[in-house]
Amino acid sequence: MDGYGVPHGGELVDLVAGAERAEILKRLAGNLQSLTLSSRQLADLELLMNGAFSPLRGFMTSADYESVLDRMRLQNGLLWPIPICLDVSEAEARRLEPGQSVALRDSEGFMVAVLHVEDTWAADKTREAETVYGTRDVSHPGVDILFNRSGTHYVGGTVEGVQLPLHFAFKRLRHTPREIRAIYQKLGWRRVVGFQTRNPLHRAQFELTLRAMDRAKANLLLHPVARRARPGDIDYYTRIRCYLAAGRYYPPNMMLLSLLPLAMRMAGPREALLHALIRKNYGCTHFIIGRDHAGAGCRTDGCAFYEPEASMELAKDYEEELGIEIVPIEEMVYAVEEDSYMPASEVPPETTVRTLGLDEFHRRLREGKRVPEWFSFPEVIEELRRGYPPRHRQGFTIFCTGLSGAGKSTIARVLYARFLEMGGRPVTLLDGDIVRRNLSSELGFSKEHRDINVRRIGFVASEITKNRGIAICAPIAPYAATRRQIRQLIENYGGFVEVFVSTPLDVCEQRDRKGLYAKARAGLIKGFTGIDDPYEPPEAPEVMIDTTSLTPDEAAQEVLLFLERSGFIK
Repeated sequence: MDGYGVPHGGELVDLVAGAERAEILKRLAGNLQSLTLSSRQLADLELLMNGAFSPLRGFMTSADYESVLDRMRLQNGLLWPIPICLDVSEAEARRLEPGQSVALRDSEGFMVAVLHVEDTWAADKTREAETVYGTRDVSHPGVDILFNRSGTHYVGGTVEGVQLPLHFAFKRLRHTPREIRAIYQKLGWRRVVGFQTRNPLHRAQFELTLRAMDRAKANLLLHPVARRARPGDIDYYTRIRCYLAAGRYYPPNMMLLSLLPLAMRMAGPREALLHALIRKNYGCTHFIIGRDHAGAGCRTDGCAFYEPEASMELAKDYEEELGIEIVPIEEMVYAVEEDSYMPASEVPPETTVRTLGLDEFHRRLREGKRVPEWFSFPEVIEELRRGYPPRHRQGFTIFCTGLSGAGKSTIARVLYARFLEMGGRPVTLLDGDIVRRNLSSELGFSKEHRDINVRRIGFVASEITKNRGIAICAPIAPYAATRRQIRQLIENYGGFVEVFVSTPLDVCEQRDRKGLYAKARAGLIKGFTGIDDPYEPPEAPEVMIDTTSLTPDEAAQEVLLFLERSGFIK
């Protein structure tokens, strides 16, 4: 622990097969069943393969999973706080058997590894949510993924890697634990303090790391999570450019920047332990844990999911067993008269203090508002301005939702014409019927197929928004969970304006030129929204319009007025 014995952690697992074995696995691939992994699953697989999740040798079996939930320990007694499991659908689980080998592929079909199946089991998501996250509230991003985006079953077994997942940007900033340890040895670093972040490095975090380096008498591994940890986080490319800009302020040869491909769970105290174990595997002798480390923010009632000090306290309790020294750091604030950042407890009396919370910071970015100069470095602010321009230069999506016949398509067409008339940004109309004909002609009208259709609309809209255009969508989109996921996707790139066209059912039926409602009432059409399949109204749409007594121009005007008030149009 003092940094002068064996300084850089324990033995590392390396699950990437040698060249000869990898060729054998590739030849076998054609005879194996395959699983296509999501980006989250690939992130877990990469950290298994490169040794960051040492001592794990694959995705957890049910025995280790149960033990981790109950005791935060693997079956062999080693400390491990978070399940690392491969989730699959029920149909996929049915075709997997112990003793079988399965090719694990990325989204383009490239085989990354082979999983040797040991068991499959149905996930107890309620129990997992309560033990790992301490809540079943789906406003927690980790719980939302568990309940709404993960498979129903888990498959466990050892992994043989063929090749680490490919990354095409910032390659020089990606390192395996072995590579990082070799760099420490080359530089002569014997004491290294790790710092994890998912946000740009601002002046408060910079001062925090300098204090930690001084306290630990150590060099710094600046080890940000490369992936977005939760919806609304700053995009990957902007963040990395911000790290490079802020990194110039450190003394020469005292900081190393490396990107961590971790799929965060935002599980608070338990995840803080996982982060410490990962940094031990990356050769760190010390690890910084601050207030609300790996926290998930606040519940819908405004209360935090975790107590601010909970992560620090749990990590300190397990410090000896973790094998890495925990460096707790209190909140840093800006002292105006001193023109410096310092711990809140050290601020002199009568000093003016300023802080800017992350939620407020992200809100300012999304709305294109100015970031205070005292908050960050000029170079970082410049990068943020490049990535998040004023709202009138951002892309955005208008997502009209409501019953068939409510007036969505008509409002969308009026808005489309108005935006073309204004000029300045490319505009795309993604009406439900248009998308059905051109993107989803093979789909029926089951709940599953309607969801697929709406998700396709959301994906196309996100690409348009990402490229600073305007997407106007007008599907029925009856399910709240699907709309929420589309919002989260699009708000990563720009604005999302949900327009609930709340025209009552009886009015919609009176307008029914195609006779669909009548056929549904007669039982000729099954699963029709509003008749025998529910429509889940939005709880907090940006705009709500009842078109019963409004003309199309009047209805569209309400949307345009909201956009102008919000700064999306000038």
